[in-house]
Amino acid sequence: MTEQTDEALPVPVADLRPALEAVLMVADQPLDAVALATAVGYPEPQVAEALTALATEYDEQGRGFELRNVAGGWRYYTREEYAPVVEAFVLEGQQARLTQAALETLAVVAYQQPVSRARVSAVRGVNVDGVMRTLISRGLVEEAGRDGEHGATLYRTTAYFLERIGIVSLDELPDLAPHLPELADVEEELAPASEPERAEEPAEESVEESAEEPARDA
Repeated sequence: MTEQTDEALPVPVADLRPALEAVLMVADQPLDAVALATAVGYPEPQVAEALTALATEYDEQGRGFELRNVAGGWRYYTREEYAPVVEAFVLEGQQARLTQAALETLAVVAYQQPVSRARVSAVRGVNVDGVMRTLISRGLVEEAGRDGEHGATLYRTTAYFLERIGIVSLDELPDLAPHLPELADVEEELAPASEPERAEEPAEESVEESAEEPARDA
């Protein structure tokens, strides 16, 4: 008579990949191997191996989607060459891309975070309040505490930002920092502005900013 144990039997190998596909299909955020192993009841090392095999299989078959390990987890993505098709379907003629102003502001935050709005404005030479609200509403930027010197709110990029640009960490960002002024270079300009930033902001502007105001004197 076979001795029974309290350990749960693993999912058969034949069922592992379909189980992973089913979970990943309904996930609303990247899932790491630990979370997926818990979901399908299979040892983590074999789950990690199966994920890599699935990703390779999709590539070899030329599927319209791919399985990628981004921001510390696995998720399905539309394959890059089919992005225009998906974009046309989703947008249906609506302008949803970030403006050049928003992209520039996002770059400053990404490379100099945590950073206050006043410092971002000083780097860009324009008032970025409206653009920052846009980036926050898009989930690309979030609050990161307070500046100990002036009490201004600091901002940083989010995990969603990493996911959207397809990298695991900020260390993978292109080397653009030399093209941005160091924060020390704008301290003299910001020095007179010792008061904290405004606690209340005007009503949120439209997602696509048509113009930017000149930066307020610090």
